[in-house]
Amino acid sequence: MQTHAGDLYQKIVLEGAISGDDPRIVEDAPEHEAFAFLVDLGLLAFDPATDSYLPVDPATVQSRVVSPMGQRAAELLAESTDWANTFAELGLVYRRTSRSEQPIVELRGLPNINRFLTAAVGDAEFELLTAQPDGARPADVLAEAIERDKRALQRGLRMRTLYQHSARRSVATRQYVEEVIKHGAEVRTLDEFFNRLIVVDRRLAIVPGVEGYQVALAIHDAGLVAYLVDIFERYWERARGFTDRELNTEREVADDVHNMTVRMLVEGHSDNASAKRMGVSTRTYAGYVASLKAEYGVETRFQLGYAIGRQEERERHEQRAAAASEPD
Repeated sequence: MQTHAGDLYQKIVLEGAISGDDPRIVEDAPEHEAFAFLVDLGLLAFDPATDSYLPVDPATVQSRVVSPMGQRAAELLAESTDWANTFAELGLVYRRTSRSEQPIVELRGLPNINRFLTAAVGDAEFELLTAQPDGARPADVLAEAIERDKRALQRGLRMRTLYQHSARRSVATRQYVEEVIKHGAEVRTLDEFFNRLIVVDRRLAIVPGVEGYQVALAIHDAGLVAYLVDIFERYWERARGFTDRELNTEREVADDVHNMTVRMLVEGHSDNASAKRMGVSTRTYAGYVASLKAEYGVETRFQLGYAIGRQEERERHEQRAAAASEPD
């Protein structure tokens, strides 16, 4: 409507006026609605002396039309802010009142999961525990997480995050870790595979659902949360500091990767499954296997499995012999 009315207004300005009985604007004419719109806005004023409509300077009409809209927009913005604050307060009460919480709540869809996580982290009062498997996290995910996590740390929260060793090879992950550590976070890495876990104030745990990354479970049951915290603490004690660049730590990490590769081979996992459990690509995992072949001086996986088995048998024999030689 604004476009048609604007075109008609320009024509009337060029013509100087338009007669009230002009065939373009009489009822049922193509321009009638646009003409009526201009009259309602006050951009056309009736002149009884000439029985015609004259154009009015838009500058004189603008303040009368636009100012109320701006005022209403400001009122709506303030009202929406009030509503958002009200819902945030109610949500906080709901999440912190055990009587209103189910022991386990299923969250479906990444948007819903992310909104819940943002709210849960925003509610945190003293501690966040997170376990992030699968190696390096995507750069866009880290960019979004870093602002959220920095806000939480600046509120005085203690934050501990656990990655797999393979995350050390990611530039984006190292940059994220260096930034959050500046604000007080603690980050370690571990060789073993573990499931994703987020624990807020030891009262809420978020874990993946069985149907994949599009489903998550929010656990409020105190016993289950305590159990998950205990698992996290056990992993944490065995993990290596992410930013520890001492030679001993680097050797320990390399030994962990070596031993985990041997374990995957001995247990008979496929390359895809082994790579996933170690948080690396199948190509990287194949490189680990190639290094083991070179270490044991063999060419095939069958030979490698045989060599590993022989070595483990020798180690067990040595342990039994050492135990037998010890005095009672």
